[in-house]
Amino acid sequence: MQTYLLIGLGGALGSMARHWCNGLAAGALGIAFPWGTLIINVLGSMIIGFAAAAMGAGGRFPVSDEARLFLMVGICGGYTTFSAFSLQTLTLLQNGEVLPAAGNISLSVILCLIGVWLGYAAGMAINAR
Repeated sequence: MQTYLLIGLGGALGSMARHWCNGLAAGALGIAFPWGTLIINVLGSMIIGFAAAAMGAGGRFPVSDEARLFLMVGICGGYTTFSAFSLQTLTLLQNGEVLPAAGNISLSVILCLIGVWLGYAAGMAINAR
């Protein structure tokens, strides 16, 4: 039961962080393209990649399974926004904005894979020290 409470708390914190970051991005970059969602998903991918590499049993910063679940399932799960990405892409398509929709799909997949790789690589680099 404690694990579920930790995941729920992490999810709440991640969701609040997502809302704050999305507002920050909208204020800085506008709302014509879902930049906030893209930035959030890339950053969340970097965080989960780092945690997977650096916080596991063989990592430089090993933590308990509960702490990893709090961060990786709770915070990252609440912070990243695949459902929002999907809805925003559908809205772009429904509005006839095929190129922006394709750009959102391509950028999200490519940059998030790069993000998770960078996070993982950073964690592994720290492990090597």
